[in-house]
Amino acid sequence: PDSPDPAASIVKVVKPLISPDSLADVRAADGSVHAGFTWAGELSAATGDSRYADFLIGIADRYLELHPNGRSQAIDPDDRVEEIFFASAILGRAYEQSRDARYAEALVAILDRTNAQPDTGLWWHCSASPFYWARGNAFAALGFAEALSYLPNDRPGRKALITKHRAHLDALIRHQDASGAWRQVVDRPDSYLELTATAMIGYALMRGMTRGWLNEGYRDATVGAWTATAARIDSGGMVRDACAGTGPMPTLDDYLNRRAVAGHDDRAGSMALW
Repeated sequence: PDSPDPAASIVKVVKPLISPDSLADVRAADGSVHAGFTWAGELSAATGDSRYADFLIGIADRYLELHPNGRSQAIDPDDRVEEIFFASAILGRAYEQSRDARYAEALVAILDRTNAQPDTGLWWHCSASPFYWARGNAFAALGFAEALSYLPNDRPGRKALITKHRAHLDALIRHQDASGAWRQVVDRPDSYLELTATAMIGYALMRGMTRGWLNEGYRDATVGAWTATAARIDSGGMVRDACAGTGPMPTLDDYLNRRAVAGHDDRAGSMALW
């Protein structure tokens, strides 16, 4: 509270992004770009300028555009698991800003029609990469936690999403290492213990406990995730055991051998902050 208000400097940084031409470019991009604007509503709240929240809602409108089969045009047709987070982050915040039920309905519809693998309860990275990548599963857990943070308690479909989310977390916890971490490939004991997935799953667990859709039975897993995450961040903010940036890859060995980052890393540091 005693620090200078950073809003003006942030406004200056993001000024080139907030324009009709920029919105068209962002809408035409994929979900990873869309989710890069999750700050917009908060900046409107901090400045009293609605342009940033309006920009966020403009991105969310892309998720209301459907293919003839009812799927959102904004969602990767190969069911890439990161999309669970991207859609939840944007649509949840658009609903918060606008209270327009269409965004909540679209979010429930997207999460309702996508499912973990029935034999394991875990999520493939995508249909073309049927491997249980840890950060992919963490994106799924985080996405459901994001959605449930914004959907009202009486929203139709919310209870079913909680059931699906808990089932996924239960499946993940069965693979949690004794140290509290999850492995780079969740179901492979020969895979290294990985930071970003552990941080993200731990965040999803704690968010659920503090918001009430997870009970005290999840505390041990949550504390384990905290312990394992803290052990991989040093006093200077450097990290270790963080999977490098990873798009869908063709073989299981590609995931098992994916480079683990040590030192300064924007991605891993951001996820560790959660």
